[in-house]
Amino acid sequence: MAEISEADLGEIEALFVQTASGFESVDSRITLRGVSPSTLYFSDRPRREVGHISSQHFVDIWGDGENSFAIDPPNAVVSFLSADGEPPEDAVVVVTDPQLEGDSLSYAIDVLEGTMPARSGPVSLFIDPMGRPLSPMSVAGVRRRERRRL
Repeated sequence: MAEISEADLGEIEALFVQTASGFESVDSRITLRGVSPSTLYFSDRPRREVGHISSQHFVDIWGDGENSFAIDPPNAVVSFLSADGEPPEDAVVVVTDPQLEGDSLSYAIDVLEGTMPARSGPVSLFIDPMGRPLSPMSVAGVRRRERRRL
């Protein structure tokens, strides 16, 4: 089965979800340990689509196209479980420079909101669509709106 292209993902304005069994944060870099070999993508109206691409393919197409993540880095929400079992925490970040080595995927980050723990257990990374990192309909934009309402 052929992988979906950057152009196709951009056309449907796909959002991305990556999951891992563990998480580390050192300086301005996060590492997802035990990352799933597949990255989920999905889109909303008018073309509701969902699918998986390999995490390696996601990293490989990072710099493809005129609206690539390399040119216009995406916002992302990092959602992780706290060590004491409290409700999930999250942080809004800008992610750049993905590096996949085995089952470890790391990103350089700039924290926009929230606090990154040094370590955590299960983690999910929700990444905005290509070419729309500051969109009010982005994952990170929705989180900002929710926080303003509190």
